[in-house]
Amino acid sequence: MRGGRHLFPLVLLTLLRGLCHGREPSPGAVTCGSVLKLLNTRHSVRLHSHEVKYGSGSGQQSVTGVEASDDANSYWRIRGKSDGSCQRGTPVKCGQAIRLTHVNTGKNLHTHHFPSPLSNNQEVSAFGDDGEGDDLDIWIVQCSGTYWERDDAVRFKHVGTEVFLSITGEQYGHPIRGQREVHGMPAANHHNYWKAMEGVFIKPSMDPAKHDEL
Repeated sequence: MRGGRHLFPLVLLTLLRGLCHGREPSPGAVTCGSVLKLLNTRHSVRLHSHEVKYGSGSGQQSVTGVEASDDANSYWRIRGKSDGSCQRGTPVKCGQAIRLTHVNTGKNLHTHHFPSPLSNNQEVSAFGDDGEGDDLDIWIVQCSGTYWERDDAVRFKHVGTEVFLSITGEQYGHPIRGQREVHGMPAANHHNYWKAMEGVFIKPSMDPAKHDEL
């Protein structure tokens, strides 16, 4: 019994260390300030935008899905819901509110109560100037662990309208032939899983003093 008394504190300490380690971000955590492409895992297309406006609905800049992995118009920067709320290099937590800013045009991923042109779901657009739009640019990262990991499939739920960023396969014709419609859907399903792919990932750090604010 004496040996058991000494052994129990050691076992407890080992368990506590393991729990604490589980809360730490891994090197594969997605971080604020990173620039990346997002792949819809169901349809194998990357989230994309360009200087092509919708011919119906809001008339704002269109957001689509493309098969090409090397298209420069598929890069998005991860930012906080407000300036200073997501410091560069800080791992993004599951449940955190973020903005996704299209690198080449400076517009934010956005949705609102307009019907999407092909499926009649909710239109998703790119909105704002130089990264500044409005409250309808904010999305919640939904994932299963503590942090958003690059290897994980995650969902993006829109704060303002509670839809999920989705693709169901509808294809556009001219002038963006073959590109897929991106839209918002009210239900969580296999059409709204996304995975981080190519990009420039800022090394995870839990010390915000070492990084500049976005």
